[in-house]
Amino acid sequence: MAIFKGAAVAIVTPMHEDGKVNYEKLEELLEYQIANSTDAIVICGTTGESSTLTHGEHLQTIKFAIDKVAGRVPVIAGTGSNCTETAVMMSQEAASYGADALLIVTPYYNKASQKGLIRHYTEIANSVPETPIIMYNVPSRTGCNIQPATAVALAKNVKNIVGIKAASGDLSQIAKMMSMADGCIELYSGNDDQVLPILSLGGLGVISVLSNVAPKNTHDMVMKFMEGDLAGAARLQLEAVPLINALFCEVNPIPVKTALNLMGWKVGPTRMPLCEMEPENEERLKKALADYGIKLA
Repeated sequence: MAIFKGAAVAIVTPMHEDGKVNYEKLEELLEYQIANSTDAIVICGTTGESSTLTHGEHLQTIKFAIDKVAGRVPVIAGTGSNCTETAVMMSQEAASYGADALLIVTPYYNKASQKGLIRHYTEIANSVPETPIIMYNVPSRTGCNIQPATAVALAKNVKNIVGIKAASGDLSQIAKMMSMADGCIELYSGNDDQVLPILSLGGLGVISVLSNVAPKNTHDMVMKFMEGDLAGAARLQLEAVPLINALFCEVNPIPVKTALNLMGWKVGPTRMPLCEMEPENEERLKKALADYGIKLA
């Protein structure tokens, strides 16, 4: 059975002005997402600033989300690392808290060969044999690309490696992978502007930044496609493109946190080295939010 179908929010990690994690605000965001039809929560992914959380904060934030969501929708914990040993430790902890699945990014900076990727993912998966794993391929950030044959080999040979968040932007590569997979991979879009193309290749949904600010519409986009309303799904996809582009006009999650603050959510700053948006980009974001119909505070 699929971990989820629809739109999972890659949720931000709200901060106090002093940079500490704001758990009260995180609870508000979780409730807002569930009330607005989000199909799953991805906690401590890239959008959740996992790379600047301490291990303690990272694990506490995962546990907090799992406890507050309390089984209403699946919670998928980001526990990847460019150190296999660290990823194993984080994954085992998250699994012990009751995470429904784990999202494991490829090693970054130190990268890995395809053989190294197979060993890395196999080692992590074997350490949490009862917890499903979604591989996360985002070569623009990591400098490391899971090749189609590698993804398929992992999904076929390791029982709890079940899916992939495909954020390469390379639809030809994704099509090749799905043609080789023979149904063994649950495919999720990692790019908000490619939800429908990836659904058309057998995808089950999206792990979405857009869902932070437009959860209902992102959910509806996937559901309309699944229900056969292709024109309605395409309309929602295309209407969102200017906002999606604005949400990625600077490095994620700077714009999406700015957007939530503009909407009145008070999610606080990003942690350094991420910093506030350039004024002209913030104006572009404000216009895109307003044009999309989102009310600003």
